[in-house]
Amino acid sequence: MKCSDNLAAWLREHAADVLGWFFSEVKAVPRRAPRRIATVSVHTSPLEQPGTGDAGGMNVYVVEVARRLAARGVEVDIFTRAVSRDQPQVAELAPGVLVRHLPAGPFEDLDKSDLPGQLCQFTFELLRTEAAHAPGRYDLVHGHYWLSGQVGAVAKERWGVPLVQSMHTLGKVKNAALADGDAAEPAVRLRGEAEVVATADRLIANTEDEATQLIHSYDADPARIATINPGVDLAVFQPGSQQLARRRLGLPDDGVVLVFAGRVQPLKAPDLVLHAAARLVADDPALAGRLTVAFVGGPSGAGRNDPDGLYQLAARLGLAANLRLEPPCPQPELAEWYRAATLVMVPSYSESFGLVAVEAQACGTPVVAAAVGGLRTAVRHGRSGMLVDSRDPARYARAVRELISAPEALARLSSGAREHASRFGWSATVDALMQVYGTVLAEAAARVEA
Repeated sequence: MKCSDNLAAWLREHAADVLGWFFSEVKAVPRRAPRRIATVSVHTSPLEQPGTGDAGGMNVYVVEVARRLAARGVEVDIFTRAVSRDQPQVAELAPGVLVRHLPAGPFEDLDKSDLPGQLCQFTFELLRTEAAHAPGRYDLVHGHYWLSGQVGAVAKERWGVPLVQSMHTLGKVKNAALADGDAAEPAVRLRGEAEVVATADRLIANTEDEATQLIHSYDADPARIATINPGVDLAVFQPGSQQLARRRLGLPDDGVVLVFAGRVQPLKAPDLVLHAAARLVADDPALAGRLTVAFVGGPSGAGRNDPDGLYQLAARLGLAANLRLEPPCPQPELAEWYRAATLVMVPSYSESFGLVAVEAQACGTPVVAAAVGGLRTAVRHGRSGMLVDSRDPARYARAVRELISAPEALARLSSGAREHASRFGWSATVDALMQVYGTVLAEAAARVEA
């Protein structure tokens, strides 16, 4: 059996031989409230800039939750794979939050398809880090993405602590709505996800839609699923002057500005935005001189193989003069792009939540998004934006045209966008997570006392 095929099973069989000399058999006594949490994020560091490579909404989630947990007195150690020799072994993200870079494989970015083969070393380093401290250092493990869940399953067993798991995306769901030019998720991921779902003490679903997917596609126990919406930093993403934002970004005051933010990859369908824009101009040639289509983010996934693809597509569609390609940027600058936008486009094939949509709405900018997955929660159709139940660019063009030609409707959606987004503050997310943590710790304590 290859370790990469079934890490949890392999380590259950061989851990005693490989690591027995390193660990005592003393199990941590479960606590009823978390004091210190081991957060596992194997494939992407919370220190990376969201919007390129594998860094996206999950990175934002891990950072924002960790900071707020620490502010409540819960220490958080975030374990991630080292991708450079220059990275410090330990970096302080915020008071009470440490990022621990573990060596696992070559010091370089690896495609996610290559990471299962590095999980054994990563797990060994994680266990060795914990073993350098007194038993009971961590009260629970929270894994993010299926790779981290595989590692978390071993830590759960070795440390005798609960495993809380956030999947963020699901391979079966992605394969069911595969983007053109994108590769199907491999069997090793589908098997790994099933193992993590079966092992975790609690599964955190971003939306009710994701909870349903876990139950129907992975046979998850409904009693072990907690639905907790991610949040948005409402102090950063808030309404402001559109005119001032446009001047700062070099955009025309009276133009129509469509913004796509996030990783440029087939899953996110950036090409659909350009095709919709081309249809808009074809229907109204006068719009060509007023339209800007801005992409804020970098290539990711299959998009890394064709970093100039958007330039080339825009040129073929006659939109080269309308295109703005911007690199990923810090949150305050990203908020400026949202405020500058007439509309933000989120036409993804699938989304577990849709953080970009909520961030944009928090800035008072309506969203035109795909009616898929978590976007049906992130966007309130007809109140904070428009949901399009189609992959046809003409349908997106029609939705955009209806809004830009009706200023009163656009203003009404802008007001509704801010109101809807205000439901998604990070404090509410952490409140709910703390309840889940307390419940699983109480259940663990009851098992020990029985």
